[in-house]
Parts: sequence; C-alpha cells; structure tokens
Amino acid sequence: MPATRADLFARLDALGIAYRTVEHPAIFTVEEGRGFKASMPGGHTKNLFLKDKKDRLHLAVAHCDTGVDLVAYGKLAGAKGRLSFGKPDLMTATLGVIPGAVTPFALMNESAKALAEVAVDTALLRWDAIWCHPLENTASTAVSPAGLLTFIRACGFEPRLVDLGRPGV
Repeated sequence: MPATRADLFARLDALGIAYRTVEHPAIFTVEEGRGFKASMPGGHTKNLFLKDKKDRLHLAVAHCDTGVDLVAYGKLAGAKGRLSFGKPDLMTATLGVIPGAVTPFALMNESAKALAEVAVDTALLRWDAIWCHPLENTASTAVSPAGLLTFIRACGFEPRLVDLGRPGV
C-alpha cells in the first residue's frame, strides 16, 4: 500500500523535520495553483516523472518557474536516449501517487526504489520554505531545504543538486 499523508507526517516527525501544511482545492498543474499559492511564501515545486529509452526512471524536483532542459539534464544524468515523461500508470505504480500529486515525499514508498535518480533544482534551495504536495494534491506541505534533502536521503537516494534550467553549466 502506498504511504498516506499521516504516514508522511509521522516520518517527518521521526526525522525531526519541521513542516507546516496548508489545505487547498485539488491542484493538478503549476498554473492552476499559481494564484492560490501566492499567499504561501517560499519555493513551490513542479515534479517531473521521467524515463529514458532503457526504462531508467528519474524524478526531477524543480522550482515551479524553472524551464527544465530535459535534453541537457538527460545527458548529465547519463540517460539512454532522450528523457520523456513516464506514463501515468507507471508513475502511480512507481511513486504511489496520482497525476497532479507527484512529490518528492513519494520517495518514502518502497516502490520508488525503482528510480535511478532524484534531481533537485538548485533554484529551490534558495528559499526558506519548499512547498510540496503531501502525497495528495489537496494540500501543500512546506519544509526547509535542509529538511527536504534530509528526507530524500532518508528514503535511500542521494539527490543530484543541479540547475535544472541549465544542467551542466
């Protein structure tokens, strides 16, 4: 069974990561949430579930305003062929979340171990708070940059810290 919001909060508590959560209507895209999230200071994420031609899976955690250069990131990450967006059913099977709720917090699901890499946009790390969906898209949860990196590492991933708008520069 995929982790629940309660499981996430228990994990954050166990790791000593401070967080706060704001409830909101379901938000499926960055653009849908832009007006609502204006009242939530910090860096807001957009999360890309990607795969290469050899079916290696990647999660790119970008700042909402970063124009992600998939070609350059793919080369940097050693992707086989071009990176493309993973199909929704593969994403749900891997991350345990529905489309529109992709989040680095999904890394706590055992099935996420199928990911070859997790990349975090350095643009996010400049904010005091980083907002991500808490495994569902009807709320947003803020953690510090250090808290996010601690969480990712506790899930068994060493995040690649990269400017996703200009990878390799």
